[in-house]
Amino acid sequence: MTAPPDDCLARNEWICGAYLSSRREILADAVVQHLQLTGASVALALLIALPLAIAARRLRWVAAPVLGITTLLYTIPALAMFSLLLPLYGLSAALVVAGLVLYSLTLLVRNLLAGLRAVPEETRRAARGLGYGPLRLLLAVELPLALPAAMAGLRLATVSAVSLVTIGAIVGHGGLGNLVYAGMNTYFKAQVLTASVLCVVIAVAADLLLLGAQRLLTPWTRARSA
Repeated sequence: MTAPPDDCLARNEWICGAYLSSRREILADAVVQHLQLTGASVALALLIALPLAIAARRLRWVAAPVLGITTLLYTIPALAMFSLLLPLYGLSAALVVAGLVLYSLTLLVRNLLAGLRAVPEETRRAARGLGYGPLRLLLAVELPLALPAAMAGLRLATVSAVSLVTIGAIVGHGGLGNLVYAGMNTYFKAQVLTASVLCVVIAVAADLLLLGAQRLLTPWTRARSA
C-alpha cells in the first residue's frame, strides 16, 4: 500500500498551513485588490446617494422615482448587470466598480432618506429661527441627526460590496473572488477555503470599523442608551 503524501498541499486538504506560507504574496495582492474595489465602489456610491437623498427629501415628487429606480437596479442579477455595463467599461476593474456602485445606491439612498426624514420638524424650525440658512441647516443639523441611519446603510452597503466583489472574478477583477473561482475550477480546497474565510474576515472587520466610527460620531446615541 502506498503511503499518503506528507504535504497537505499534495493531499489537497481544506486546512493547509503550507498554502498560507507559499502563497502569501498572492493572498496579499488579492486582499489589496478586494479592499480597493470595495472602497472605491462604496465611496462613489455615497457621493451619488447623498445628493439623491437630499433632493428626495426636499422635493417630494423626486422621492418615488429615485427609490423606484435604485430598487429596480438592486433586483438585476449581477451577471446581467455586468453584461449591460460591459460595452461601456470593457473587461476592466471599472466594470466591477460601476456595478457595485449601482447595487450600493439602494441601501445608501434609502437609509440616508430615512435619516433625513426622521429629523424633527420642530428642530428645523428652531434652527431657522436662529438664522440658519438651507446649507447650514443641512450641514449642522440635518446630516448630523441623520448620521445613525446613514451609517447603518453604509455598513450594509460595505458588507454587501465585500461579498459582491467576488463576482468580478468572471472578468478577472474579483479580488479574493479570483482565487475562489480558480480554486473551484481546479478543486483546490485550501485556496477556496482560505479566500472565502478572508472575505468573511474583511466583511466583519469593515462592519466593526464602521460601527466604531458611528459610535464616535454619534455620542448622543450612547448617552441615550445609557
